[in-house]
Amino acid sequence: MNQPKKDIESLDEVKVLVNTFYDKIRIDDVLGPIFNERIKDQWPVHLEKMYRFWQTVLLNEHSYQGSPFRPHAQLPVGSEHFNHWLSLFESTLNELFEGPKADEALWRAKKMAEMFQIKITYYRQNKSKPIL
Repeated sequence: MNQPKKDIESLDEVKVLVNTFYDKIRIDDVLGPIFNERIKDQWPVHLEKMYRFWQTVLLNEHSYQGSPFRPHAQLPVGSEHFNHWLSLFESTLNELFEGPKADEALWRAKKMAEMFQIKITYYRQNKSKPIL
């Protein structure tokens, strides 16, 4: 019998989510080349940043400082990449967790992807550089 899944309630669970998700990203045929080219050998730094981001967003423990959009503004991505990213994120969440925080994580990921796509499109169409 399968054990019931837990919700995301601690930094340790955030780390499980982030590590599992980015393990998939790194080897993914669509997203892996983009992430690996940008991050190169700085995966530990990136993962730490992602732990802090999701810790702040989901656990209300303010450890992240920064602007999440700026590093993504110049990536060679379109809606197909964001849809694929969301699909991997949702499948990772469903595989590992269930509950209100897991639901919130998916909702926030969807909103973030939507916002990033709108902003990237705007900057490309207006040939402008993202502001901080």
